[in-house]
Amino acid sequence: MPLPVSQVCGGGNRTRELLTRIVFGALRRPSHLTHRKTHGGIVTLSYDLYDGTAPGSPLVLLHGLFGSKSNFQSIARALVRRTGRKVLTVDARNHGTSPHCDVVTYPAMSADVRHLLRQLKISTCVLIGHSMGGKTAMTLALEEPAMVERLVSVDISPSPTRPQTGFPQYIRVMQNVSLEGKMPRSTARRLADEQLSTTVKESSIRQFLLTNLVQENGHFKWRVNLDAISNHLQDILDFPECHSSYTGPTLFLGGANSPYISSENYPDIERLFPNASVEYIEGAGHWVHAERPQDFLNAICNFVEST
Repeated sequence: MPLPVSQVCGGGNRTRELLTRIVFGALRRPSHLTHRKTHGGIVTLSYDLYDGTAPGSPLVLLHGLFGSKSNFQSIARALVRRTGRKVLTVDARNHGTSPHCDVVTYPAMSADVRHLLRQLKISTCVLIGHSMGGKTAMTLALEEPAMVERLVSVDISPSPTRPQTGFPQYIRVMQNVSLEGKMPRSTARRLADEQLSTTVKESSIRQFLLTNLVQENGHFKWRVNLDAISNHLQDILDFPECHSSYTGPTLFLGGANSPYISSENYPDIERLFPNASVEYIEGAGHWVHAERPQDFLNAICNFVEST
């Protein structure tokens, strides 16, 4: 039986390294779009649908900042094989092949996902979001609990994201990348990588950012809307104030080597998601699904199939 919260939260942030699972309460019950600029309202999101034949609510996967639906391609296929259910992967506004928009807030991104689910006639789903996508998923669950059968937030909590990440530096250096003239994609990636390396020292993060470098009309550009993200970065790091709660089954799935779900966040989790459990995957950092894919899949499938 998991320990009560009072017994596991006393040791500060690093207490979580000793834990396998914390439970707060008893559980209760392809499209491709070219970028176009909008100034507000609902954005029609780009998505990929992986078809399954088993009954049960589909699984909907939401990526994090600077990510795209392609981040979950192999995970989505594996989930279809293991659960038999339909799996939907979605590009957030200003990301992937979804349209660009001036506004980047969680209520706006939640409304986009709600619109897509209604468009696809999905009345209820298992909603799984990583980082920024996790906060979007939490917002939708709090606003429209009937649409979310189960909720998974991957390596993010409803608390403001602290310490500040390197995102402001990433945005600045990406905005300053200069690629003049026509060149092969391999050359463009190498030159962009060299310019990013002056600020972004971790090769794995540079390679992740470089997935957003695309060629359009013979020129290379970033497919993410850097200006809008920069203008709303504080909104992305924060979380909307909410006075209601989501009482459905909820899993907060963190990387044991990541700081983004810690004992400091447990009060906010318990207040907004009283039927949540917290689990950590050993050896994983922030990109849990990429660093430990089999452990990630096991955790998701166990949660989806639990009663």
